[in-house]
Amino acid sequence: LVIVTPDMHRIHHSEVRLEQNRNFGFCLSIWDRIFATYKAAPDAGQENMIVGLQEWQADNRPAQLGWSLGLPFRK
Repeated sequence: LVIVTPDMHRIHHSEVRLEQNRNFGFCLSIWDRIFATYKAAPDAGQENMIVGLQEWQADNRPAQLGWSLGLPFRK
């Protein structure tokens, strides 16, 4: 109830837009509970949830560390 687990935060990285706006915390879950952004589980379930933005699903560049670190600085 207090500590954010990897499965809890993983929902934030879902391809589903409504799930991307949930579970922002990476350490304490209290903030998501206070601001009503907590979601217990993804709609598709943990095993069927697709992680990552849909526009990058067919591209392997996001798997490269340097490319991913530079992405916020690209337009």
